[in-house]
Amino acid sequence: MQFGFAFLEAGSVRAMNTVNILWKNLADFFIGTIVFWAVGFAFAFGDLPQESSYTNANRFIGLKYFFDFANPTEPDRSGFAFWIFMLSMAVNAATIVSGSVAERSQISAYIIYTTLITGFIFPVIVHWSWSETGWLRSPKISNFYRHDYLQNGTFFYNQNEPVRFIDFAGSGVVHITGGLAGLIGTWIMGPRHGRFGEENKGMFFGHSVPLINLGFCFLLIGFLCFNGGSELAIVGAGEHGTIVAKCFMNTIIAGSAGGVVALTVNYGSTRMRRGYADISLYYLMNGALAGMVAVAAGSNNLEQGWALFIGSFGALFMMFCKNILERLEIDDPLTASPIHLGGGLVGILLTPVFKKDGLIELDYIRRFPSRNSSDFQCDYFEWKVLGWNVVGMLAIVAWTSALCSVVFCCLKKLKMLRIPASAEKYGLDRLKHGEEAYPLDGYFG
Repeated sequence: MQFGFAFLEAGSVRAMNTVNILWKNLADFFIGTIVFWAVGFAFAFGDLPQESSYTNANRFIGLKYFFDFANPTEPDRSGFAFWIFMLSMAVNAATIVSGSVAERSQISAYIIYTTLITGFIFPVIVHWSWSETGWLRSPKISNFYRHDYLQNGTFFYNQNEPVRFIDFAGSGVVHITGGLAGLIGTWIMGPRHGRFGEENKGMFFGHSVPLINLGFCFLLIGFLCFNGGSELAIVGAGEHGTIVAKCFMNTIIAGSAGGVVALTVNYGSTRMRRGYADISLYYLMNGALAGMVAVAAGSNNLEQGWALFIGSFGALFMMFCKNILERLEIDDPLTASPIHLGGGLVGILLTPVFKKDGLIELDYIRRFPSRNSSDFQCDYFEWKVLGWNVVGMLAIVAWTSALCSVVFCCLKKLKMLRIPASAEKYGLDRLKHGEEAYPLDGYFG
């Protein structure tokens, strides 16, 4: 996905900032790799006891394997491949921010907040949500288990299935974190000079639609790998291959629905406002991205019709968030926070409702128990799951907001956050990098 973000962001900025945004995409991968190896993985998964009991584990943060992977083993999560997969998620969470603050952030500021996101902010959320020792993954609350159920006319008491935070492929862990960090960054940094003035209307479009589309195509492939790869296996015991294929199918359906819905709504709204319609490539791509973000949380456990619905709703919510940001004059050049934060919120909240054995399905069983009399759940377990997902969402929002606000405000106070107005006017490529994306001498000699 890093390739996709690089091309998407490069095409979305003005030509004079192309080298800068490409540099940032490479830098956050290289810097993020070192930081994640040194401390990030330890904070995320560094409290995996070698014994089977997790009694003494730290539920807030991992505290082992600093500067050394040590190849820890956890059920269904082992080996160096898992480390690489988690690294890709960490650097992508940081890369989302670069799109929100494009064309005006200092390189030193970018290095600082990229280091903090990949090395601390994101790994702690991963520990809560995906480590077997995390408090969201395994809450120690006695009534947070599936209790009474009816089977063949007999009630049973069952404490084998705990409530867990449901986020299969990162709608909350990756996308809410990255999208919210980007939103806070661009809000504190302020808009690009002249961005919302009528006299400069039309001057802030990206310079290359083909690059944007190429980046989107890479991201489409990347989402398939992210959502399907979160199964962490494709062969071996169990139905791994089937689940991966289902993730692929749901991702494609949700993305397609999101793209079509965003395109259609924008077509209708522009026609109503101006009397003629835009058949927008931007909304087609952004709607698809929002749909794939939204479905990530439940891509392994949704029927295709519900994947289509969640993808569509994710696109609509993205458009709503985009309009709100523009009304508030918050400048997000890539619409990154509406796509990732908006889509992530939709995924976290709707997955417990529409997943297999979710609220919709179990409510249907309660209304018509004769249709599934062999297994009738009756302890409101899925309401607890939904409530726990809300708790997890609020925890991610609070943690990310608090730390990112401190980081960006401190950088602003130290005058390290934003480039000077002259650099914005003439671009960062020449002033900061001494290079140009499109040097005239290369074309005309």
